[in-house]
Amino acid sequence: HKDGSSEKHKDKHKDRDKEKRKEEKVRASGDAKIKKEKENGFSSPPRIKDEPEDDGYFDGKLKKPKNKEKDKDKKVPEPDSKKKKPKKEEEQKWKWWEEERYPEGIKWKFLEHKGPVFAPPYEPLPESVKFYYDGKVMKLSPKAEEVATFFAKMLDHEYTTKEIFRKNFFKDWRKEMTNEEKNIITNLSKCDFTQMSQYFKAQTEARKQMSKEEKLKIKEENEKLLKEYGFCIMDNHRERIANFKIEPPGLFRGRGNHPKMGMLKRRIMPEDIIINCSKDAKVPSPPTGHKWKEVRHDNKVTWLVSWTENIQGSIKYIMLNPSSRIKGEKDWQKYETARRLKKCVDKIRNQYREDWKSKEMKVRQRAVALYFIDKLALRAGNEKEEGETADTVGCCSLRVEHINLHPELDGQEYVVEFDFLGKDSIRYYNKVPVEKRVFKNLQLFMENKQPEDDLFDRLNTGILNKHLQDLMEGLTAKVFRTYNASITLQQQLKELTAPDENIPAKILSYNRANRAVAILCNHQRAPPKTFEKSMMNLQSKIDAKKEQLADARRDLKSAKADAKVLKDAKTKKVVESKKKAVQRLEEQLMKLEVQATDREENKQIALGTSKLNYLDPRITVAWCKKWGVPIEKIYNKTQREKFAWAIDMADEDYEF
Repeated sequence: HKDGSSEKHKDKHKDRDKEKRKEEKVRASGDAKIKKEKENGFSSPPRIKDEPEDDGYFDGKLKKPKNKEKDKDKKVPEPDSKKKKPKKEEEQKWKWWEEERYPEGIKWKFLEHKGPVFAPPYEPLPESVKFYYDGKVMKLSPKAEEVATFFAKMLDHEYTTKEIFRKNFFKDWRKEMTNEEKNIITNLSKCDFTQMSQYFKAQTEARKQMSKEEKLKIKEENEKLLKEYGFCIMDNHRERIANFKIEPPGLFRGRGNHPKMGMLKRRIMPEDIIINCSKDAKVPSPPTGHKWKEVRHDNKVTWLVSWTENIQGSIKYIMLNPSSRIKGEKDWQKYETARRLKKCVDKIRNQYREDWKSKEMKVRQRAVALYFIDKLALRAGNEKEEGETADTVGCCSLRVEHINLHPELDGQEYVVEFDFLGKDSIRYYNKVPVEKRVFKNLQLFMENKQPEDDLFDRLNTGILNKHLQDLMEGLTAKVFRTYNASITLQQQLKELTAPDENIPAKILSYNRANRAVAILCNHQRAPPKTFEKSMMNLQSKIDAKKEQLADARRDLKSAKADAKVLKDAKTKKVVESKKKAVQRLEEQLMKLEVQATDREENKQIALGTSKLNYLDPRITVAWCKKWGVPIEKIYNKTQREKFAWAIDMADEDYEF
């Protein structure tokens, strides 16, 4: 060919052969690696050769070369972006629940991630922001100033008025001071943090007043950080990490009246960090000038990063997002265990009722404790973390002072009044009518005991848990809690859902069923600070809607009167239009009134804990499918991702 096309043709063949040889070489080395890994019992996903080291090994299952993606886009043009988006989401979804599960104990076969994101270093306050001690300006050393800012940021909070908080803070703050500062600052009441507090309030206000461009820039920076650190590669799949940022230093708050509130949570450094990843993965690099405490390759655990915090000496972890395979499988297994309990719960209940009459005191105590765990969803009592000094108790660690017995109270016989601090120092207060034999046993257990003595002195969590394992493999107090919560939801939904209700009314029924579970599990909360204001706003909307409805009804009445006189098509159309307007406003009013009822009933009950941790999501999914309630009305986006397995698996006939 005169135009040189034959030369081009040869070159094309050469390039293709060269590319083929290159691919074969890569494949051969990959096969050798896979063979070696299979001998070790697991294989890893092939690494992508043509991608930059620091960018983008998080970009999907196995990345395709960019030029192929472009060609693919060119070949199949899709002008309608709305149609394209769901398809993309569907492709990215990993239906792990349809795959074979790993052998017992193996959590993953390949794990690679970028490690944690540390809290930014402390930025000293501007010179214009002064700290006063005993009415005089005092310049603090950087360490002392940083800890002082933690207190200043909380100055308007109730915590800083609590004696235990102030005492713990002052003790830890003094540890960060220079000797000179310690000699001067001897009384927290003489410290004036006002200017510091005002400075941080002004910063908060400035953030609120930021321009759209500034907010967008911060959003882009956060997204960049998320893209780099917020995902890992686990067994060929890109999985979201739940908490890739290490919590910054600050003051410990705790829940309820925690005895360690106010103590200093120290800054976590790379030297505190243990990294967990595959042997054949690229180990994340520590920040410049630092090194990790340790690097592990343990595929029998699910955490990526761990460290020990200084307040209670407990181990903290960076784990995968609730939507991940590992978390989802654990959830699924939890609810299946609770379903197994359903098959033998009657037998267990009959057994502990028989044991109330046992000649052995320890058997009686165990049987009464199990009755409380079953009937009241009490925790066994071993949730206290090592080093925690809060006086929190569970069923096995109840003391005589935690209960009062009333042969008759409020028209009911054999009432037990409970009053103790449960998990997270949250008060459990309840008056419960119990069976006569339980009441008599409690009287027996309390005989000749002081208030501070153990109620169940022949019982501990070890004895109880061993007994539960003998009753059913995998049975714990938490399984009882999960079973009772889920079965209660299912029963309540059947009782409360009326077929002819509209969707807002059905959602109210769902929330009422969820509320019954939250009450059973003692999931309380303090009424939100903005509760009264938000209820007033909602009532204003209801009043305005009632006025609109009254006007619309008058308009409809007038239109009907005109239609009677004129009797033409035009006036008939006007009447139909006015009818629809009235119906629409009636629906809107009902929706607002339902919302108000729901909000009022929920003000001291936390629905989220049971919804996320104790209720089999398949019950909710089945209910939504049966009654045509959109799943997004019950579960938000994060919850839908967490329960994707249940949404895909459950049909409307599912029974817990």
